[in-house]
Amino acid sequence: MPFSTILFKRSLLNCQIVVIVSASLNKGLNFDELMPLHPAVKEFENMVADKERYRKFLQEWLRYSWRWAREEKYKLVFRIQASILHAIREKLDSMGFVEVLPPIIGPVTDPGIRGAKQVTFDFYGHEYKVMSSAILYKQYMAASLGKIYFVSPNVRLEPLDSIYTGRHLVEFFQVDLEMYNATYQDAMKVAEELFCYVVKYVKDVHGKELEEKLNRSLPDFKPPFPRYTYKDAHKILCTELNCKFEYGTEIPWECEKVLSIHHDTPIFVTEYPRGARGFYDREDPTRPGILLDFDMLYPEGFGEAISGAEREYEPAKVIQRMRETGEDPNKYRWYLEMLKELYPLKTAGFGIGVERLTRYICGLRAVWESRPYPKVAGIAPTP
Repeated sequence: MPFSTILFKRSLLNCQIVVIVSASLNKGLNFDELMPLHPAVKEFENMVADKERYRKFLQEWLRYSWRWAREEKYKLVFRIQASILHAIREKLDSMGFVEVLPPIIGPVTDPGIRGAKQVTFDFYGHEYKVMSSAILYKQYMAASLGKIYFVSPNVRLEPLDSIYTGRHLVEFFQVDLEMYNATYQDAMKVAEELFCYVVKYVKDVHGKELEEKLNRSLPDFKPPFPRYTYKDAHKILCTELNCKFEYGTEIPWECEKVLSIHHDTPIFVTEYPRGARGFYDREDPTRPGILLDFDMLYPEGFGEAISGAEREYEPAKVIQRMRETGEDPNKYRWYLEMLKELYPLKTAGFGIGVERLTRYICGLRAVWESRPYPKVAGIAPTP
């Protein structure tokens, strides 16, 4: 019997599986009456219903990752992941993008990482960070080459409770792209075209294996995907779907899931309010308080897939936004100097997590199944 099966059965010994009672379900939304969660997502929710038992399962899963990594299921997952990366590169290269080596460390990194902390270390007497996202760096490479992308490793010290979402790793890879003189609508078009291309490529190469070995059947997606403004999404979630949250804040993970299970295609949420995002997302000059940005959510309850935006390029506005979000502009001196020298540095782009995309395409329970040697918040030591 495979190690992963032994682990799962052991984790459920003497424990009746309970269907997830999420924050949204507590508020009156019955998932079973809607478009259903993907079975793997539902299985994950069953697992985390008993948090203590789930944590013990996950500790052993992570500690002995070399065991399950040799199982036929995960051999296939890793081969599909390689095909995903091949398809991404093939599509972006055909669209005129240039792959650029990503930064690994720097004096600053992306501060807008939803509660996660950065890894800081001493770099010859200077405080440096391990990249949590290369967003600040890809802007000037877009100014150099026009359209660029990174396949970038990122490290984020996620909150301890992130292990119960199924969507967060401490160490992960992201495809980060940026375009010079582009709008957020341009970036959304690239995002949906890229997603559709990758899904079709994987179906063409691995479709039979997906169905026979992973019980995963992928639909034929066609853009454009449905679009909701943040304002509309907030109203729908709070009044129609009974998943309430404060206007002006990030949409909670549970509410993203609720929204996604009402659709059989990915969807976009656009134009977040100013206080919900980092200083680099551009504010609409004609609509103060509204940002020119977007998220793309997977269907079937898999949650956030992509986050992108136009970039703020007015140095004075960037400094103002930094201070509003508690950032010290002095730490971003090179970035502010770059914005002044390359003014107006008008770019737009997005990032898509490789492990989350793998999880969606393969229909996996959590992102810790979509990466060899996974690392999650609070569980150590592991390989």
